[in-house]
Amino acid sequence: MKVGNTVAAYERSYAVEKEKDVQVSRYFGEDTFGVKVMMERLPKDVYRRVIEIIHEGRKLDLDTANAVAHAIKEWAIEKGATHYCHWFQPMTGATAEKHDSFIEFTDEGDIIERFSGKQLIQGEPDASSFPSGGLRSTFEARGYTAWDPTSPAFIIKSGLGTTLCIPTIFISYTGEALDKKTPLLRSIEAINRSALGLLRLLGNNEAKKVFATLGPEQEYFLIDQDYYYRRQDLVMSGRSLLGATPPKGQQLEDQYFGSIKERILSFMHDVEEELYKLGIPAKTRHNEVAPSQFEIAPIFEEANLAADHNQLVMETMKRIAPLHKLRLLLHEKPFAGINGSGKHLNWSLSDDKGNNMLNPGRTPHDNIQFLVFLMATIKAVHLHADLLRASVASAGNDHRLGANEAPPAIISIFLGEQLTRILDDIEKGKITKATDEAIIDLGVSKLPVLSKDSTDRNRTSPFAFTGNKFEFRAVGSSQSISFPATVLNTIVAESIDLIAAKIKSRGGNVNQAALDVIREEVKANKAILFMGDNYTREWEKEAARRGLPNKKTSAEALKDLKAEKALKLFEKYGVLTATELKSRYHIRLERYVKEIDIEAATLANMVQNQVIPAAVQYQGALGSSIRSAVDVLGDTKALKHQKDLLKTVSSLIGEAQKLTGELTERLAKSKSIESEEQKAAFFCDEIKGTMLAVRETVDTLEHYVDNELWPMPKYWEMLFIS
Repeated sequence: MKVGNTVAAYERSYAVEKEKDVQVSRYFGEDTFGVKVMMERLPKDVYRRVIEIIHEGRKLDLDTANAVAHAIKEWAIEKGATHYCHWFQPMTGATAEKHDSFIEFTDEGDIIERFSGKQLIQGEPDASSFPSGGLRSTFEARGYTAWDPTSPAFIIKSGLGTTLCIPTIFISYTGEALDKKTPLLRSIEAINRSALGLLRLLGNNEAKKVFATLGPEQEYFLIDQDYYYRRQDLVMSGRSLLGATPPKGQQLEDQYFGSIKERILSFMHDVEEELYKLGIPAKTRHNEVAPSQFEIAPIFEEANLAADHNQLVMETMKRIAPLHKLRLLLHEKPFAGINGSGKHLNWSLSDDKGNNMLNPGRTPHDNIQFLVFLMATIKAVHLHADLLRASVASAGNDHRLGANEAPPAIISIFLGEQLTRILDDIEKGKITKATDEAIIDLGVSKLPVLSKDSTDRNRTSPFAFTGNKFEFRAVGSSQSISFPATVLNTIVAESIDLIAAKIKSRGGNVNQAALDVIREEVKANKAILFMGDNYTREWEKEAARRGLPNKKTSAEALKDLKAEKALKLFEKYGVLTATELKSRYHIRLERYVKEIDIEAATLANMVQNQVIPAAVQYQGALGSSIRSAVDVLGDTKALKHQKDLLKTVSSLIGEAQKLTGELTERLAKSKSIESEEQKAAFFCDEIKGTMLAVRETVDTLEHYVDNELWPMPKYWEMLFIS
């Protein structure tokens, strides 16, 4: 494996001497064709048209596209780019790109660099091997990329190559969405329409646009690259399928927010420098709870941009890690027995005037508006908790959800004591006085007063209100945030419309009508509100009593994507057709099966080819040692403990061999199951259980076998040696 060659190429590209400006504001966004660059390089009339296209949804004409294409080509070439690509997000969860050179032949046979508006707007990559969930036949290979002007083009420098990347959507010949960006953009339009309708009803005529904002907190692990390449399971599946728990894990809580080690800080610095050049506002970095676990978090951005940027954050960290002889692990549970990694997705709504719809305001009108949007979000989560659960379902996330380190599979909302009390008082029609500081009078009769920033996060809650936003904590660390955000936008758009229709039907004073509707909605949706510990057995029982869904596995949770309720919702708001939504169900289900299949086959291979040979070698050494001792001592009673050790090792080897054989047989049996749902259920119920039994036996064996003979790095090495 010639890892060194790749690292050397990276190092050569980074070894170029150049003066670096340490003041971030001076180079922030320098590799992005953003508003500032467009203003400098585009004719004024073209610049104005592009801004209208971005902010007002105006149609792009070919003349404008040609002007932008010329400017962006000249800028990219000055940056050293030789190729361009349409950068898109197929339903693999990763990003995709096909590089084309700028060069073209002239009539005279000479070479020139050329980039037209048509090339900017549309591309045609071969789409036959991307998952489509039945949307297209394999022989219908054409897929089309179309420029998304709301997300700026950017430059990626990797090794010796420099490429202009143009964010695009990805659709089929017949127009179906083959990617994650298209539904997100549609959901952004849906919530804009619904939110503006509600604002107009409440008398707000100033806002011209409402959009979702996102702030994903990205957790990840870093381990030494040498250890990574000595673990087949990490290379093949991204998580350790074997590994005994070391004496020390995270129980001393000495890693969380602790001093960052020099090697890790150097990695973080290089990552942030690259992100800043791309205009990505990385704000926070720190050690996380588990050893060798860390977090990076950005400043909030518009949803589409935030989704693109989160993909770039993951890709940049993967690219930079080898420069420091490290390996990035984004799996939700790379190491058993310690915390896994999530991607806490902070979500809110803002208007084009800079107002946050989920921020308590300074006037009675503002606070009625706040309460209506708050109630719409609560109603949406109550109506569609199943869809939110399905949006984060994956084989990796199943290891994390409900493991007393992350939210459970039961979706509930935490509002904090004061806001919960206010809604309770609204429901009961009581008048109360808040005791906290920064009181804001809502100004409506029989309404309590509201305090800003009066709550802390409930770490066990899947969906917590944190002052002026909701934090969806169940998203997995390796997942794209696009689909969870798409679901959130769509379900809230629906609830906004339902509440607006009720307010409108009341007539009279709109504020009083809104308050009356809020009172009804609190009563109808309070089952989703929970202030306590989401990890307890008592909550599971209480949630069942309240009628809240509890889908513990992805095989079960994913079915809600094809439910009639979901199909009607997404079609109504033009986010996904029934065919498109069903395709996503099939893709997600197929991926679930494939990921566990890969893990199971890798586990069987590791046990057969690495663990058992090493254990048998140790068994032989033990046997020879005992035999030699008997020859010398002639007293077998004195060797009782050594014999017991040999029996234990031999028994564990036999059990590991037997269970691995059963795992192999079950994998073979799975090949004959044709139904996707039946196969997913089989892998969930049969394969995963057998894998766990194999692991428990091998992890016990690890405690007995000589360290020098054990064939792979152990947890204590990977997690504590950096």
